[in-house]
Amino acid sequence: MAEPENPEVLSFRTLAAPGTIVGIEMLQTAPYVELRLIKFEHPGNPRRPRILFIAGWVSLIEGWGEVLREMTRDFSVYYLETREKISSRVGAKVSFSVDAIGRDIVRAIDMLGFEDTSYIFFGSSLGATAILDSTRHLTRRPRCLILVSPNAEFRVPRIWKIIVGAFYPPLYALIKPSVKWYLRTFRLDLESDHEQYEKYCRALDAADPAKLKPGVLSLARYTVWPLLNDIPYSSLIIGASKDKLHEPYKLKKIVEILPAAVYVDLETNKRTHSREMVEHIRTYLRDHCK
Repeated sequence: MAEPENPEVLSFRTLAAPGTIVGIEMLQTAPYVELRLIKFEHPGNPRRPRILFIAGWVSLIEGWGEVLREMTRDFSVYYLETREKISSRVGAKVSFSVDAIGRDIVRAIDMLGFEDTSYIFFGSSLGATAILDSTRHLTRRPRCLILVSPNAEFRVPRIWKIIVGAFYPPLYALIKPSVKWYLRTFRLDLESDHEQYEKYCRALDAADPAKLKPGVLSLARYTVWPLLNDIPYSSLIIGASKDKLHEPYKLKKIVEILPAAVYVDLETNKRTHSREMVEHIRTYLRDHCK
């Protein structure tokens, strides 16, 4: 009698194109750090470059369902969940800095045996920033970078640093409504894209509070600016000019500094998570990243 399939695999299969082979692994990328890798393997054309997908801070894979279903029509996609995600297994005192996340990515690439130019980086928000940071440690070159709204820095108001510094993780349920209020009041344009707010609320509800505290404090000290001039890879930067949270004016500055960047503005976060976005990727790969 056949063994019943893993319920998680069955769930993730709904996020992929028909025929995609789905698997789950845990990768030990550092001492006391194990990350979940969800593999969406395309059954044909094994010579086509694979996509290493790094999503944003505490984001849920379900928010990328439309993109994954479209991507997996053409590509094998390796979705690596970073160490601040609820799926990770980490020791009590590991770092949640961008540098630590970037080094996890480099280690995962080595563990997966990717060869030079055999893979494409795809990332969003913190995941995109971690990709930029990881390039200084890479031993195996990507074919190109495709980045959705990378953060140049993470603006955390002083009062929130104080609150987070004093925050006791078991009391997360008490502080969470204030975080949601701050997002909808000061950082998001609900009129243009209410779905973005709902998506972030779901991510906050599912987040691991013990990882959030050190993560926020680490991100508050980070900036990507010193690294950009030295990144040699062709890059597609996808922005959303109505997405105030990701500060579009800083995104345009990233594009100006990167030596080989192409910019596409999709206006809203919703469109950057759509089939339309994948069509822009196909066009870019055809014209700039062969």
